[in-house]
Amino acid sequence: MKKQRLPRGWTEKDIGNLAVQHDRQTEDQQAAEIDAAVSAKDQMLMVVPIELVAEIQALISSKRGA
Repeated sequence: MKKQRLPRGWTEKDIGNLAVQHDRQTEDQQAAEIDAAVSAKDQMLMVVPIELVAEIQALISSKRGA
């Protein structure tokens, strides 16, 4: 199994804290977060075939210089 890499600047503690935050959200808070993400002017939400996800992630990483 491939070891997962953390986002640059993140620690396992940061990931754990984020998971706890999401676990504590109400359904209304979750819906508001999704609505805000969908409304973002500098990002796009799209459906892609699962088999392309790894390639898309690699492309994004290469563009960000990760």
